[in-house]
Amino acid sequence: MSLSRIYRSLAGLFGAYPLVTIIAVTLLSSFLLFLPFFTNSLEYFGFQVEDRGMQYVYQNYDGILYTVPAKTWYNPKAIENLRLEFNVPLEYYAAHLPLYPLFISLAAPVVGYLRSMVGINLFFSVLLAVFFYYFLKHFKLTEHALPLTVIFLFLPRFFVLRSVGAPESLFLLLILLSVFFFEKKQYLYAGLLGGFAAMTKVPGILLFVAYMFVIVEEFVKNKKFDIRWLFLGFIPLALIAVFAIYSVQYNNFFAYFNTGGVVPMPYLFSVFNFQGKWVDTAWLEDVIFYFFMYGMTVVALWQTKFRSFFYFSLVFFFGSLFVQHRDLSRYMLPLWPFAIMAFEKTFSSSTFRTVFWFLLPAIYLFAINFMLHNILPISDWRPFI
Repeated sequence: MSLSRIYRSLAGLFGAYPLVTIIAVTLLSSFLLFLPFFTNSLEYFGFQVEDRGMQYVYQNYDGILYTVPAKTWYNPKAIENLRLEFNVPLEYYAAHLPLYPLFISLAAPVVGYLRSMVGINLFFSVLLAVFFYYFLKHFKLTEHALPLTVIFLFLPRFFVLRSVGAPESLFLLLILLSVFFFEKKQYLYAGLLGGFAAMTKVPGILLFVAYMFVIVEEFVKNKKFDIRWLFLGFIPLALIAVFAIYSVQYNNFFAYFNTGGVVPMPYLFSVFNFQGKWVDTAWLEDVIFYFFMYGMTVVALWQTKFRSFFYFSLVFFFGSLFVQHRDLSRYMLPLWPFAIMAFEKTFSSSTFRTVFWFLLPAIYLFAINFMLHNILPISDWRPFI
């Protein structure tokens, strides 16, 4: 089944109501989040801050940094000509892989780089939500696909990430598309889309690792080698292609690892060190709960017939246990859709949905509070216009 056939079948599969609901919830929820910013009404929510409108949205980490490769394509001279006020090495932007900047640059001539940065993310957030619904329905994972899709959109950290400049919605969409085609045994599409995921964020390479586990299990069981598995080699090749771009532009194939911004992974549970460069706090109890939820996801998926679900969750979860960064909720986000699949009965229960609707205002306040704090200081906006 091709991508075009999938999207042509969406309207017939959903009917008007679910499709319109998913699109409306995705866009309207972000619009309501933007509302106190561009109306300068944050004081009504208890925040005593300077009126800067949508600048708060645009300058959230790390979205605005993706506009630099979108404008320069990692050319050091072009980066220097932007006269950025940030004291970071030119190689720093190699940490921001090229696929999301590519889409930003395509829309920028029409709406500008800042609006493109957010608008492209909103566009892929809609596609992600629609495809997640389709994914649940296609594999018959639940009888409550629509409410689960709504809940999927409101994991607090993801709510922020899908509303500001960020590559996560694109990344999750490509992961789910790749897994979808892998389970359909259409390995060419799985490899290509997995490659695009690796060109969005480096952890996309973990799809290849997960698929290798599935292949080994399949080979041990059936003693047969499917030549089409070789298409999965597009995943590491895509990452190599990114590094080749860096080799040309930075004259350094391994520029990604010399950015000064690569998150360290020194040892198991290394996040619990307040002296870590990207930790800087001892208030980390919530990380334990993420480890619990995603660890239980891995265990729950052990028995699933969809082996890529289990192995991807296992590989990604295990790797995340070594990440030394306070924002682990962001780094572990690719596990979130699989957690919903694993615990669909819990998330679709009336008990959970009752509490979800009660806490939805708290999720909004969390998002506003986070967006006001998680900002890159910018005094000169000219390089980003």
